[in-house]
This record gives sequence, C-alpha cells and structure tokens, in this order.
Amino acid sequence: MPLLCVSAGCESDYWGPHCSSRCQCQNGAKCNPITGACVCTDGYQGWRCEEFCEHGYYGKACQLPCQCLNGATCNHETGECICAPGYSGAFCGERCPSGSHGPQCEQRCPCQNGGMCHHITGDCSCPTGWTGSVCAQPCPLGKYGMNCSKDCSCRNGGLCSHVTGQCQCAAGFSGRRCQDDCPVGTFGPQCNQRCECQNGAKCHHINGACLCETGFKGPNCQERFCPPGLYGLICDKYCPCNTTNTVSCHPLSGECTCSAGWTGLYCNETCSPGYFGEGCMSPCSCTNGADCHPVIGTCICAPGFMGEDCATMCPPGLYGPSCMSTCSCHNHASCSPFDGSCICREGWQGVDCSLLCSSGTWGLGCNLTCLCANRAACDPIDGICTCSPGWRGEHCGESCHDGTYGLECRERCDCSHADGCDAVSGYCRCYPGWTGQ
Repeated sequence: MPLLCVSAGCESDYWGPHCSSRCQCQNGAKCNPITGACVCTDGYQGWRCEEFCEHGYYGKACQLPCQCLNGATCNHETGECICAPGYSGAFCGERCPSGSHGPQCEQRCPCQNGGMCHHITGDCSCPTGWTGSVCAQPCPLGKYGMNCSKDCSCRNGGLCSHVTGQCQCAAGFSGRRCQDDCPVGTFGPQCNQRCECQNGAKCHHINGACLCETGFKGPNCQERFCPPGLYGLICDKYCPCNTTNTVSCHPLSGECTCSAGWTGLYCNETCSPGYFGEGCMSPCSCTNGADCHPVIGTCICAPGFMGEDCATMCPPGLYGPSCMSTCSCHNHASCSPFDGSCICREGWQGVDCSLLCSSGTWGLGCNLTCLCANRAACDPIDGICTCSPGWRGEHCGESCHDGTYGLECRERCDCSHADGCDAVSGYCRCYPGWTGQ
C-alpha cells in the first residue's frame, strides 16, 4: 500500500498532502495544515470565519458575552461598547451629562431659561412659565404655569406672572386678583402714592384727583367757602371748635377736624392713654408705664427706664428719668434704677450705705442681733464672734481650758504651786502659802 505523505510545514495559505490545497479561511484566520479547518481570529465564526459573532457575544470563539446596556452594540472583536444616542460610559449605563445629548453625547442642548433637554433627542422640557421649542418664549398673555396650561385670573387690567400667576395690578387696584380699589387715602401704581386731599375729600383711586365735599374747593379741596371760624349755608354760625387744637371746621355742618393729638366733639380733649396722632388712631409703642407724646408718639420714659420704647432698664450706676442721674451708693451697694435709693449689702446701713451696722447688730439691713457674750466683737457682715481674751466658743460663752489663757486661748499658763492661771491675764492662782506671779 502506497504511503500518503503529509507535510506539517505548509505555507500559511495551503494545507493537505504536498500542501497542494489552498486555504479558504477569511478575516485573517489560519487553516490547519493537515485538515484545512479554519482557526478564526477573535470576533469571527463560521466554517470559513466569514461571519461576525452572534449579537451579544464577542472575542475568541465568540464565547464572551457582551456587557453593554441601553441598546448599545458590542464590538465583535474586543467587546468595546458603542453607545446608542443619549448614553455614555464604559458599558453605556449612564445618560448624557446635563446640557448634552445625542450620539456620544457630543451635541449641546439648546434649551433656555432652565429648560431640561432629552438625553437622546435633545427635545426641551420647559420649566414653569416658558414655552417654545427651546423654551425661549414666556407663556402667552393670559396663561401661566407648567406647559402654560393655567388661565390667569387677574381683573381690572392686571397682568399675571407667566411663572406663578401672581397678579401685577394696574394703577388704582389691589388685592390678590386686583379686584379691589386702592385703600382709602392711596392711589396709583401698587397703591403706593398718598392722597393729598383735605377736608374729608375722597381721592380717585387711579389718578389721585380729589372729589371735594360740599363747601370746599381747590385741587386738594383746601379752600373753604366760609371765612375761618364760621359755617352754615350763609356762613352765619360760629364754629364751636377749640381753635388752637383744630385743623378745620366743616363749612356746612360745623363739625371739627382735630389736630394731631386731640379728640372730642370740639377738639378739647387729649388722646386717650396709649394712642396718638391724627384722630388719636395710632397706638403707642411705649412700655413700662411710659407716657406717649399725643402728637408724634415719642415715649416719655418713667424713671428707671430708657430707650426708644422705654423697654431698657437703667444700666448699673444710673437712675431716674432718662437714666440721667448717677447713684451715690458706697461699699458695693446696688442702686434702685427708679429713685436712686441704695440697697445696702450685709453689714452696712445708712442712706448711702457708708455706715457699718451698729454695735450688737449685723447682716442684711442690720436686722440681726449679735449673740456674742463676754464683750466679744461681732462681725457686722456675717455675725461671727471675735472673742475677748480668756474666752472661746462660737458665741464666746466658754472660758479658756485649764492651762491656757489670753486671746483665742493661745497662751499657755506658766505656774507652779498654783491652781491654774487667770484665763484673761494669765496671772497664777497660787496655793495658800505661795506667792509670786
């Protein structure tokens, strides 16, 4: 039987006996020199290595599963993820950063006024109050809110915020929906202008024009028909008002309009306590019993207090009205902020606390009686006894022990042939038949 000669050293593109067969492998694959079978490179499969790995696999023999997310494709050779538009990251697990979108997140978002852009398409989601493809336009007139879906409720020509729907009222109107005229005495934009009409005239809420009462004229209704002091249809009646405290007397009724700080039918009564100003309508802000100026409302503090509203007590060392007086107390005594009277510390007495307690007394107000005996001194502050020579004990009621004498019984008797020594002087008490000190 003839032998079949096979070479194991064929050139790369050949195989078989005598290396006579040409390899059919593709995409860089090698063929077995004996069998001719293709050994595919990474990322390819099939008899001739002519096919990519199936979807979801890559690498050697197409055995490795892809790890890409969110619809990303996987490189059949390396497994590298090629992200779908709107995603980024090694495995395409992250959305495009804010402000970018599209393939590889390379496109800049066009949204304005805080609009959010879709990470894939770049479409804008507008914030409250804005509309348009790039959120560049505010809501149309009469609309507001998210997607401009809410209707404004402002009245009397008021404009509404395209974001919150809050009304910006036209001149002369107020209220949440601009449904009210300006409060009495005000007019104009935001009702922030004060009417200048006098003598009870009403002011137009839009332009401030004065609507004068009968008997008055002029731009501000400041001119009377009757001469001062008279009223009535033919100005034949005398006004009953106190002229000093009155602004005007109504030319028809004679009703008195009082000056600030005055009230009553004829303007002859001061404001009630706690009120001041025109018509005595303004409440005072004074505290701690302070009086309030009836015209301007400034506080007149009671003794012992100070400050704009008299809420602050006098600082230590001062007393009286407006805290202008200096205390004269001694020996660390405290001083009443109201009348300057001294509150003495223990052991002191007198108007200015300059005197020690009288002999035999001690303590706060010198109201405690000393209990010290045998001519002992008593401390005026704490009542502690300082014993005379020859005495001891808390109240100095006990004589010195035998063998001792003198101040605080600190001395030792030096006697012989004696019955001890005198507790005060230390003189020896000699036995009969003995003499000497």
